[in-house]
Amino acid sequence: MGNPGTAHHEHADGTHHTHSHDHGGSRLWGRIRHAVTPHSHDSAARVDSALEASREGLRALWISLVILGATAGLQAAVFAVSGSVALLGDTLHNVADALTAVPLGIAFLLGRRAATRAYTYGFGRAEDLAGVVIVLVIAASAVAAGWTAIDRLLDPRPMAHAGWVLAAGLIGFAGNEVVARYRITVGRRIGSAALVADGLHARTDGFASLAVVAAAAGSWLGLPWADPVVGLAIAVAITLVLVDAAKEIYRRLMDRVDPAIVDEAEGALREIPGIDGVPALRLRWIGHRLHAEATVVVPAHLSLIAAHEIAADAEHQLTHRIPHLTTATVHVDPATHPGDEHHLALSHHRRAHVH
Repeated sequence: MGNPGTAHHEHADGTHHTHSHDHGGSRLWGRIRHAVTPHSHDSAARVDSALEASREGLRALWISLVILGATAGLQAAVFAVSGSVALLGDTLHNVADALTAVPLGIAFLLGRRAATRAYTYGFGRAEDLAGVVIVLVIAASAVAAGWTAIDRLLDPRPMAHAGWVLAAGLIGFAGNEVVARYRITVGRRIGSAALVADGLHARTDGFASLAVVAAAAGSWLGLPWADPVVGLAIAVAITLVLVDAAKEIYRRLMDRVDPAIVDEAEGALREIPGIDGVPALRLRWIGHRLHAEATVVVPAHLSLIAAHEIAADAEHQLTHRIPHLTTATVHVDPATHPGDEHHLALSHHRRAHVH
């Protein structure tokens, strides 16, 4: 008698394989199971992969928090001896950027929770909501930078210890750029739009630190207006980055998917022997995980088990060929057009030889 979480199916050529639906196995067991049942639609392995992506995202957040915290600490020490208001603003900006790790970290933790009867798709959307918070933080940064620049332009202030301020600005730029590259790289690798947006935010903070460098250089050259003018330019740059980040988050919230991914998924389905058409295909992002729903056309004379085998093969191909795709639901429709029976019977015969 088999395990309750295991189903046995028969291929068209008479061979058998097992589809395991056990969601509690470890990654190692998932890999072993996949190796011995290469045609199984192994959901446990995909869940493990998604959890690993969440772990990688959390690791990126905490490392970024440490780097930005150290950067802000060094800048605060320089502010204590220089009294530079520009440096104080940049320091507070870096502290705020470091704290954006908090909503993203909460979102990643929520996204790892199992789906419930109420939240049947899980909690991955929390990551997109965190992206909205980050966009709002970027918007506040743009407003603060512009407001401060205008205030400095109307009321210029002298700067003491310009050399130390310049060094602190360079430290701020370096710290933010390191964090920006790391967050953007990890975000794109795991498919997290929110983490990419947070990386873009860190990059704008690096530009703000360069404004401190420009202000210090202007003070050395006796140009008090350099600080507010450069500050206004940075406010514009932050606004441009804000637009890009807002577009990315908006597209995720509206379930936009790159058309090239849709084309690749449809091509993968059409290559499967026994599938004559793909009348419907939908993909959507939930957090950094991609989900697919497809309808495929198969021969009308096939048995339920044979049709299921084609659907299982389709799910297997999708989840292994499309990056970040963790689940696929495949609906099978029988062929109804004249002449389809002969053509699809031949296709199914070819598929039997493939197995």
